[in-house]
Amino acid sequence: MVARRAGGQPLLRVEDLDTPRLVAGADAAMERDLLWLGLDWDEAPMRQSERLALYGEAIDRLSSRGLVYPCDCSRAEIARLASAPHGGEETPYPGTCRERDPGRTMKRAPSMRVRVPDELVTYEDGALGPVSQNLARDVGDFVVRRGDGVFAYQLAVVVDDLAMGITDVVRGADLVPSTPRQRWLAQALGGTPPRYTHVPLVVAPDGTRLQKRTPASTVRELREGGISREPILGRLAYGLGLVGDDSPRSPDDIVRASGTGRIGWAVAPWRIPQGW
Repeated sequence: MVARRAGGQPLLRVEDLDTPRLVAGADAAMERDLLWLGLDWDEAPMRQSERLALYGEAIDRLSSRGLVYPCDCSRAEIARLASAPHGGEETPYPGTCRERDPGRTMKRAPSMRVRVPDELVTYEDGALGPVSQNLARDVGDFVVRRGDGVFAYQLAVVVDDLAMGITDVVRGADLVPSTPRQRWLAQALGGTPPRYTHVPLVVAPDGTRLQKRTPASTVRELREGGISREPILGRLAYGLGLVGDDSPRSPDDIVRASGTGRIGWAVAPWRIPQGW
């Protein structure tokens, strides 16, 4: 794989913090799907549910700098007070609790938010080029721990990336809006954020987002339908702009074709072919 050819290590992280939404056996099924595709990792999978103390320590460090405060606003209250979301993204938090007394009587169990600066965060995306976001205007003070005590994705992935020494993150383009805040948070915790490349999503034949009812939308369905891994990998690699055609390929074929330099990632969503 590209990570190994570049002298790095591919690692597997199981993001299982949101326990109310966990499906029993989903992590094991994911590992089977990845291994069937020929994608493996060098160490035992890291599970976020086993790292809660680290996330608590990170919030304590932010709190010691005055960057964290409790918020007892409901989603409905935020939606009523905030400006409209930008481009269909989340509603920016209007700062309602930012200057309130943290020792006050709370209406409900409070979440914990970080105080973001009113500044532009810019980075160079490996596929999209320059990406900028004003944290205060576009996001507002975001949650790092929910009212039910669950640590937020935004905090956990940053803490884990820093602790694991992650240098490069390749993920779906739907997470582009999260990247500036994660870069800022990494720096607020005294670390250096990784490089990011956001690749296009795989979508249904009609261009809509994949749903449970979309035929052949999971690796498992394709495998059980008798399709081997090489046609899947070949088409995905072509859709990402890693190779010049969609012929069947193994993981090693894709690495050899793409090399170890800057990859010309595609930026348009890739549609599942009709008939899969």
